[in-house]
Amino acid sequence: MTTAPEPSTVKQALAGHAAIGLVAGALLYIVCLTGTIAVFYPELQRFEQADAPEMAAVTPGAVQRAVTSVLDSERGKPKTTHLYVHLPVEDLPRTTITTDTQAVHVRPDGSLAGPEEIAWSDFLVALHYTLSIPDVYGITLVGALGVMILALALSGVIAHPRIFRDAFRLRARDRGGLALADWHNRMSVWSLPFSIALALTGAVIGLGTVTAYGLAVLNHGGNLEAVYEPIFGEEGKPDKRQAPVPDVATALAYMARHYPGVTITYATLHDPLTAGQEIQVSATHPRRLIFGETYRFDARGRFLGTAGISDGAIGQQAAASNYGLHFGNFGGLPVKLAYLLFGTGLTAICATGTYIWLGKRRRRGLDEPRLLKAWDAVVWGVPLVLGLTLAARFTLGNAAPFVAIFWIGSALILASAFVPLPPPRYRAVLQVLAGLASLLAGALYWV
Repeated sequence: MTTAPEPSTVKQALAGHAAIGLVAGALLYIVCLTGTIAVFYPELQRFEQADAPEMAAVTPGAVQRAVTSVLDSERGKPKTTHLYVHLPVEDLPRTTITTDTQAVHVRPDGSLAGPEEIAWSDFLVALHYTLSIPDVYGITLVGALGVMILALALSGVIAHPRIFRDAFRLRARDRGGLALADWHNRMSVWSLPFSIALALTGAVIGLGTVTAYGLAVLNHGGNLEAVYEPIFGEEGKPDKRQAPVPDVATALAYMARHYPGVTITYATLHDPLTAGQEIQVSATHPRRLIFGETYRFDARGRFLGTAGISDGAIGQQAAASNYGLHFGNFGGLPVKLAYLLFGTGLTAICATGTYIWLGKRRRRGLDEPRLLKAWDAVVWGVPLVLGLTLAARFTLGNAAPFVAIFWIGSALILASAFVPLPPPRYRAVLQVLAGLASLLAGALYWV
């Protein structure tokens, strides 16, 4: 004979179930918020290190001098496997060289100007990409969250048959939560195409990485590059014998003569200073969603061919278009502002959805002020902690422990939900602190 569980046990189980839902909702909120900010990744880099030299263009000779200087500085150290030269573009008019061990800015004449210091911007993008979880695990989790957003968007439409007919119908402010639900539903309709596109591309990028790892293990002995080569192009065969600095200037001059209509974004050296080294030049094409075409050159700057991203198979072009569509790095500032608007809406949808859910439970007699305050800790605590990480950047420099500050700070704010304060006052305190953190970061920046 079985006995029914005690009411207190049922209540604890429901609270635990709700807490699990809050964790998933919190991760969705973090991903949406950081993704909205990360659309302005180039602008954030310029904000974070405002004194780096900028230029509208750089000559091939200046690039060659800078590459030679960087490679000379690494002699006697373990050889870098890749060297990346970021060429100046409209939203980030800087020349920067990155190797396996360093990143330096370059002046217009090709001389080195000092280290690149954009650790906070990189932290923010990594938080969106992987939630600070290493290796494939983090990007897999974020990909799964993309699937969840897609499911929520589609199920929300199905669950509300009148959602499109009432797209602009807002009920008066009330105490029953109807006004909040109306705003949630209206924002969901207005941003539906954006939400679906963003969630779908994010899921493809995240879960596609898992698939690539699986294929690499099963078919290529763990070689991940072999999986991506049919899409993004292959690299030359490795040959570790010593060789001189490759002729990047000739490759860039060739691009200027034969492909004047493209915008060069990167010049990449694979296995520099070895006999197997190769130069790859990446360039975006106007009015195309692909992240760019790859042009291959040998060490003497002789053209070898393209990867076929711009004119290859439809699947190849579609795969190369996921990144631009997801991050909004096409179409310039108007597109970025549109992504800011709709991304803010999607973030608000994530926040209000949980408030609506908690309100329905409260109206059924399941009043849970601690869960409500815990969600307030997420909605207002995450901006608060992001502000503190930015303040740490301008106080402690590029080496500030951003990941520790963010996650430990978030945990402490979440624990503060148990402080005996009524939810309205607790929320007001968090809002004030979030505003002060932003002001503090701004003041430290100007100082």
